[in-house]
Amino acid sequence: MTVIAATAIAVSVFVAFQVASELLGWELQKTAEKQLRADSRVLATNAEQAGLAQVPLPPYPGSGRLVRVILPDGSTRTPTGQPALPPVSEHAGRVAQGAATDLMESIDSDEDGYVIYTLRAGDGAVQVAHAADDSPVNQFGFGMLLIGLLCVAGGGLVGRTVARAGLAPIDRLTAAAVRVAQTRDLDADIPDEGGGEIRRLIQAINDMLAALRDSRRAQRLLAEDAAHELKTPLTSLRLNIELLVRLDRRGTLDTSLSAESRTRLLNDLGAQVAELSTLAAELTDLARGDVSDESTELVDLADVVVAAATQARSRMPDLDLALDVTPVRVSGRPAALRRAVLNLIDNAGKWSPAGVPVQVRLRAEGTSAVLEVDDAGPGIDDADVPRVFDRFYRADSARALPGSGLGLSIVQRVVDAHGGRVTAGRSARGGALLLVDLPAAAPTTR
Repeated sequence: MTVIAATAIAVSVFVAFQVASELLGWELQKTAEKQLRADSRVLATNAEQAGLAQVPLPPYPGSGRLVRVILPDGSTRTPTGQPALPPVSEHAGRVAQGAATDLMESIDSDEDGYVIYTLRAGDGAVQVAHAADDSPVNQFGFGMLLIGLLCVAGGGLVGRTVARAGLAPIDRLTAAAVRVAQTRDLDADIPDEGGGEIRRLIQAINDMLAALRDSRRAQRLLAEDAAHELKTPLTSLRLNIELLVRLDRRGTLDTSLSAESRTRLLNDLGAQVAELSTLAAELTDLARGDVSDESTELVDLADVVVAAATQARSRMPDLDLALDVTPVRVSGRPAALRRAVLNLIDNAGKWSPAGVPVQVRLRAEGTSAVLEVDDAGPGIDDADVPRVFDRFYRADSARALPGSGLGLSIVQRVVDAHGGRVTAGRSARGGALLLVDLPAAAPTTR
């Protein structure tokens, strides 16, 4: 900014110097020509009265104007002691011959340049000249140069001072950002100072730090909750495996456990491994931070619900499902939507009593696609409704059932990513009613 300010001032001074020099030279030339014309008229009047050959020409005083009389025969008369002027030009000779009345011309000799005014007088002409003098313009230029240098220096100093004052918040902002990067301390907001763009930048960085704090807090909670949830199945799995290993080392595996006990123990091991696998998959899905890498496309949500129901039946053969779906198209990611619907059905299947179907209904309602999953279980207590979609949250009544407490959290994240909303309540049958409302895709026109 300092260089730009100094350069701008230098360019301005240069342009001003050029314009002022031209104006000064033009004005000096006009004044000189005016004086030459006035002196020529006086000399011409005297020559017409006394004659060109007899008009008195005082000796040259050593400075000032130069005069010359052109006689009819082309010869010239000049004052005594006057420096020699350039030869009479062809155009000036034509004035002396009467072809023109006057002539203003600039003539450069080997040493000096002259401005010569020729005026017709009698049968010849008179000339008044002065030597071209650039010293006033040169002096003016030297003065402008000094002024320009002072302006450039002053402008650079002022520009640097203003730039440093204006960029001081940026320096403090940079120092704060470096401090955050070095200390990893996201809790200290950057002071809101300055104005305009600086203030907006600081506010944006503070918003970014707040988002990073929330992300780190969520990451820490996820790690803590994951460690807590993994502890129970891992402990149970380790105890069962240690029991089998101890009995095997003693050689009493076949005698110490009956066939029924071994079968039950192996089933427990399989269930614990399956629970760990489900928990690991859900944790991986949540830790990714996005719904899916798949692209968004137009899908029929009815097909997604049917596919999820088929998968749920294969995982829980005793599950009784009643589907009532109407085709409705949405813009979304099919795999993520299927996972969300599957989690809803799995959650309902855990609570629904045997022989009573889980009802899954899908319909178009205005500009929305509405999905309802209705079970006939004990329902959700009012105190648990606000937290059923929290990660790892499990109601007291659900702690004895398999699950990680992540299923409904994944549902909410998928629905939010698709611009919808999911709510929990009580169904007409007394059980839980999970309702998903997604924006329906606009119908295509042909």
